[in-house]
Amino acid sequence: MSPKGQTLFAGHLYIIKGKNMYSTDVGEKKSIQLGLIIAYLGRKEFKWALIHISSGYVTNLLSAATGVTPACAKSTCVYGIEYGDKSFSVGFFGKDKLTITSTDVFQDFLFGCGQDNLGLFGETAGLLGLGRDPLSFVSQTAQKYGKYFSYCLPSTSSQTGHLTLGKNGVSGNVIFTPFSTTSQEASLYFVDIVSISVGGQQLPIEQSVFTTAGSIIDSGTVITRLPPSAYSTMSAEFQKQMAEYPSAPAVSIFDTCYDLSGRESINIPTVSFTFGGDVRVDLDPSGIFIAVGESTACLAFAGNNDDGDVTIFGNTQQKTLEVVYDVAGGNLGFGPGGC
Repeated sequence: MSPKGQTLFAGHLYIIKGKNMYSTDVGEKKSIQLGLIIAYLGRKEFKWALIHISSGYVTNLLSAATGVTPACAKSTCVYGIEYGDKSFSVGFFGKDKLTITSTDVFQDFLFGCGQDNLGLFGETAGLLGLGRDPLSFVSQTAQKYGKYFSYCLPSTSSQTGHLTLGKNGVSGNVIFTPFSTTSQEASLYFVDIVSISVGGQQLPIEQSVFTTAGSIIDSGTVITRLPPSAYSTMSAEFQKQMAEYPSAPAVSIFDTCYDLSGRESINIPTVSFTFGGDVRVDLDPSGIFIAVGESTACLAFAGNNDDGDVTIFGNTQQKTLEVVYDVAGGNLGFGPGGC
């Protein structure tokens, strides 16, 4: 048959939307490389200056940005940062002129030059810090861009996404949920998750499960991490609606997997999240089901170790959405079909 719809895999697995379900044509499947938002900071000019942090004020800024007190000796300071999915970067703290366009130039831009980087970074050139701490890209460029940016992460590496700085070009169909004010964490973007639905069925999860440790949206964490009790409820409902397909052994962090050998097509349940302000976000199929082998695919979520761990809405679940950060206004926006 002639496949139509949104490509999910970098092979020949395609998604066709149905009512509360997605129908999928299965051909040769290959795992795609999950990307992170990256910054290419001009390799042709790498004569940046090391920074000796001599004041407690700057030390506190770097500690707030990374969660780790920097180590300094003579004219060199070393930073360390760990992300929600346990990826990390350690390197030197420096400054240089950052040029975005011929008119958007930022002198003495502070950044880290990673020397030891481990995690799901692939072949990315670096990470662009989009948090709201004073050392983030957002804060250091606030005078120009007003602490406002948006992005869309494409569903496959063959498609094009975008990162937009400032308010220009934001779609009119974006709906906003307020950032949560319950956390004192300076850098992270906390949001209120109200409910999750699978195949149009709202899961019986108490909202307190998400408020115990709070929930964040993070473009640098690949797979969404849910509280164990919430994940087990989601997995059980997903398995119930996928009962016609044979299960497969767990792969890495994925434990709800299926053997799709010999299948011409499959149906997977839709998944949606509802955030504060009654903002419902329907996930793209690429944020629900992920290929992990030639004939194996899994539910693209994972559980935290403990209900006391922070819930993370990761970048796989953000794919194809227009995600808008109005940091100054205290709102987070979502819009369908961003790329």
